[in-house]
Amino acid sequence: MSVYKSLLKPFLFKKSAEEAHHFTFSMTKTTFNLPLLKGVLKTMYGYEHPSLEREVFGLKFRNPVGLAAGFDKDAKLIDEMAMLGFGFIEIGTLTPKPQDGNPQPRLFRLPEDEALINRMGFNNGGVDEAVKRLKKRTSKVLIGGNIGKNKVTPNEHAASDYLYCLDSLHSYVDYFVVNVSSPNTPNLRDLQEKEPLKELLSVVKERNDQKDHPKPILLKIAPDLSDGQLDDIIEIVKETQIDGVIATNTTIDRTALKTDPQQVEALGAGGVSGKVLGKRSTEVIRYLSEHSGKAFPIIGVGGIFSAQDAIEKLEAGASLVQVYSGMIYEGPGLMKAIKKGLKEYYNK
Repeated sequence: MSVYKSLLKPFLFKKSAEEAHHFTFSMTKTTFNLPLLKGVLKTMYGYEHPSLEREVFGLKFRNPVGLAAGFDKDAKLIDEMAMLGFGFIEIGTLTPKPQDGNPQPRLFRLPEDEALINRMGFNNGGVDEAVKRLKKRTSKVLIGGNIGKNKVTPNEHAASDYLYCLDSLHSYVDYFVVNVSSPNTPNLRDLQEKEPLKELLSVVKERNDQKDHPKPILLKIAPDLSDGQLDDIIEIVKETQIDGVIATNTTIDRTALKTDPQQVEALGAGGVSGKVLGKRSTEVIRYLSEHSGKAFPIIGVGGIFSAQDAIEKLEAGASLVQVYSGMIYEGPGLMKAIKKGLKEYYNK
């Protein structure tokens, strides 16, 4: 058993989920930058191999395993997270203005399901503060900018928020993710409907194309879409000519949870991530890949706790994968374990 699972995880799980998150952030910021530890960390977590390298939407990834949005919303730990061996790191969701998000408590663990429930509500310090940090980063890891709208911005004016974030981040990230699929901002998912989504993506794509060096634009979708809605997504991606899809965000479906339903109900609203999301996110990836004729790259995220989980996403049609909840439950050694498993898989 790893040091994380035997010592650190039991300690962290005695704290509330959000307290543990902040404690981990603080500890990582301090310890990862101690000169003596940098070499140790590289030995412990560093693992790269030429067979892991991937070129997707024109970007060269040293490996296909990324950190999903939501963990480092404000770009505070990019250099430290890069030491854990991620092939890319997605920051955000960022909004034009800072916002506190929903009242606490708003993040909960379901250990029996190895899942999380969150209703964070796009809490972040605003895109301009994130840019200040991005200017100071030293690692060369690829960065994705996940962008959204402020809660107070009505949907009919949502495009202006996404454009502000695009303009602010453009020189400092390698790709963009348009997030319209969080269940924790009122009415945000309405933007996933066919016409509003097509209009929003067209506006973002047009602005991006006007830049000297356009960046790949991806769309992050919910796992709760019907086949008909997924067909719409395929059509929209092709029509707007954006570069790819991230499948999937958290789910509002709780039927697969083993935790006592009354206990889950008492926690209130929020999106579910973790192991229970794995099957559905893979189904969505497979549907998009097969029904589009593999027309665009897909980043697979949801329920990746092992190399085998990552392989299932790749076999379903994903080009890259991202982890979040798996790291909370399995620890920072997860990335190395996944990459070793992928190396064996690629070199069969």
